[in-house]
This record gives sequence, C-alpha cells and structure tokens, in this order.
Amino acid sequence: MEQFLLAAALAVVAAAGIAAAVLLARQRQVTAELREQNAALARGVDLREKELRHLAEVRLPELVESLHTPGVRVTGPLHDLPRLAPAYGQALQTVMDLFARTGARVREQADQSAKSTLRGMMRAVQSLANEQQLAISTMQERHDDPDVLDGLLRIDHMNAQIGRRAQATAVLCGSWPGQQRSASSLSDVVRGATSRIRDYLRVNLQGAVNTAVTSRAVEPVVLTLAELLDNAARHSRPDTSVEVNFRTAHNGVAIMIDDAGVAMDAEELKRAAELLSGDASVDVHRLGDPPQVGFAVAGVLAARYGFTVSVDTRSPYGGVRAVVFLPSALLTGVPAEPETEPAASGPAEEAAAAPAPVRTGGPSTAGGLPKRSRAAVAERAADTGGDGGDAADPDAWREPARPARETAAGLGAWQRGTRSGRAGTPPGVEGKDLRP
Repeated sequence: MEQFLLAAALAVVAAAGIAAAVLLARQRQVTAELREQNAALARGVDLREKELRHLAEVRLPELVESLHTPGVRVTGPLHDLPRLAPAYGQALQTVMDLFARTGARVREQADQSAKSTLRGMMRAVQSLANEQQLAISTMQERHDDPDVLDGLLRIDHMNAQIGRRAQATAVLCGSWPGQQRSASSLSDVVRGATSRIRDYLRVNLQGAVNTAVTSRAVEPVVLTLAELLDNAARHSRPDTSVEVNFRTAHNGVAIMIDDAGVAMDAEELKRAAELLSGDASVDVHRLGDPPQVGFAVAGVLAARYGFTVSVDTRSPYGGVRAVVFLPSALLTGVPAEPETEPAASGPAEEAAAAPAPVRTGGPSTAGGLPKRSRAAVAERAADTGGDGGDAADPDAWREPARPARETAAGLGAWQRGTRSGRAGTPPGVEGKDLRP
C-alpha cells in the first residue's frame, strides 16, 4: 500500500514538474514575443517620430519653397512607409496634399490680388501716357524749330516705351490690348513694333510680303513683336543688328527675329517654351527681379488670338531666333494706300513713297528719330478714332504746310510706322477692354 502511495506521489510530482516545465517554456515564449512586440512598437514610435520631425523640418518647408520657386524638389519620406507603416504613411501624405492645396490656393489668391492691383495701376499709367501723347502731338504741331522738334520726338519715343511697358503689364494681368486698328501690312506692323523699343535703330527689316494682318490682330502682333525685338536688342551687343525677315508658308507667314547675342541653354529654352505656350496662368511673382515679362506677354497674346511664338531655333548669328507664325486666318490683303496730292518729283519724294528700311528710313533728326509733319499727325488722329476709318479730313488741316520736298524727305518711313504702330487709345476709352 505504501509503495502504491509512493508511486502515486512520484507520478503527481512528475506531472507537476512537467506542467511547470511546460508553463515555464510557454512563459518564456510569451515573454520573447512580448519583447519582440515591444521592440517593434518602439521601432514604430521611433520611425513615426523621425518621419514627423522630417515632415516638419524638411518636407513642408521644401513644399512651401516649391510653391514660389520652380524646379525645387520636395524630399520624400525617410523610410519605406507603404511597407512599414502604410496607414501612417497615407496620413502623412494626406497632410502634404492638404498643405499643398492650401498653399496653392493662397498663392492663387495672392496672384489674382497682385494682378488686379497692377492692372488698375497700369490702366492709370496708360491713360496718362495717352494724354501725354496728345500733348506732345499738339506741341509738335505748334513748333517748327528743329531743336524743339528733336526734343519732342525724343520725348515721344520715350513715352511710346512707357506706354508699351504699361500695356504689356496690363495684358499680363488679364487686360486686353485696348486698341482696335485697321488692317496693316506686315512691314508696317514690324515698323510699328520697332518704334516702341529703345534700340530701334538696330532693327533691320529685310524684304517685304504683300500681306496684311487683320484688324483684330494688329495690336496684339505689334505688342508681341515689340517685346521680342526689345529682348533681342537687350540681350545682344549694342554694336550688332537685329534682323527681321519674313517667310511665307502654305498656311500663313512666319516673322523671324534673329539676334547676335548669347544663346539660351536647355533650362532657359524649357522655361521660355512654357511661357510662350500660354497654356497656364502666369504667376507674376515668378517673373524675376526685375520682372522679365516679354515671353509671358507674347504667350498670353498668342493663346488669345491664335498665333504661335517660339524661340527653340538657334540664330545663324549665334544668338536666338524668335519666330512669330501668323496663320492664314489672321492675314488679309494689303489695304489700298490713300490718294495724296501730287508733289514735285525728286529723290526725296521717291524715298518717301518707297518702303524704307527701319534703320535708314530717310533723314532724321540728330538722334536718328524721323520728323513728322502736320499731315502725319492728322493721319495719326484718324487712326486713334478707334474704328480704323479715315476720320481725319485733310481739308480740316488748313495751317501752312512745309514744302513738299522737306516733308517727303523727313516723313516717309515715320508715317508708315505711325499709322500702324504708334496710334494711341482714343480719349474716353482709356482703361476699357476693347475685345475683338
């Protein structure tokens, strides 16, 4: 009996030992698993802390900078969050997207506010420039002294540049060119654009095309060419010329502007192509300091009126070739020249009647600006009537005129450029949108 009890006790002890060993092994396994879980949780917390700190210190600041500076790369997360912490990674991406949308909305609102302010300011400047233009024209009619006229013409030229810059800025901010013209020949359009830039004497117009630009597109094309010519002149040496040529295609005409300046690199060409495409709204905060508005204005006008502008071709003179392509829809026949009184025949009169190159269009003042007569201002007043018609009656100008030879010698090319390129906005319509 005692042996049976002893055996039973030993069996119980053995069973208890086995159970204790099993429990101990299980406890060790659970402890190891808990340790692994704690380690994983600790690593997850550390990963999240690092990612959150990286988001606040690196990614969000880079995102803010990218909203204002093109080409800034935004750094990604430090770890492979889609694999290690997919839910947390998605949450961080949601924060980034929300921040980006908010920043873009704030930037758009600031851009629209800046454009609205600039548009109003430029309309005021345009109005003042137009009033000043009328005053200058009146003074030119009152004074026959060559020195006085020389000064007035210089002021006239500077005022034209001020007006162009104000007009370009207004267009960039959403305004319309604000002038409606009669159809003008391509040569006159180029001359009109040339008369609005500082280095107009460096522009050399080669050849001619028996084609005109339709009324609605004259002013946009003139402003576009003026900006491109100004860019070409400013980015090339002052002792070089800017060549302008025409090339006729089956579906339109190309106006090619070649300079001898420094060629554009790949990044500059890419940026220029973006601006000239006119596909996206131009952020006025990204135009540099000082602002570079030429390509942006050209792109806006090209998109609105249906022509194209490109600068992706190298000039044969080592610089940049800008090409303005006008489709057939924007072209028409050359309007007939108005009849004029017959004048005494001579070299001066023949020079005035023939299309003259921009750089050498007849005698000029001491500074190279051509002189204008009362007849030229009368024609200009007709153009500023707004409808392109012959609003000025020659019989109304009964003041004594200069001799025909002097008038013809000094005004041949100037009259052509004035009629198509320098007409101001009629009084009373400053700041209004004259949409086509």
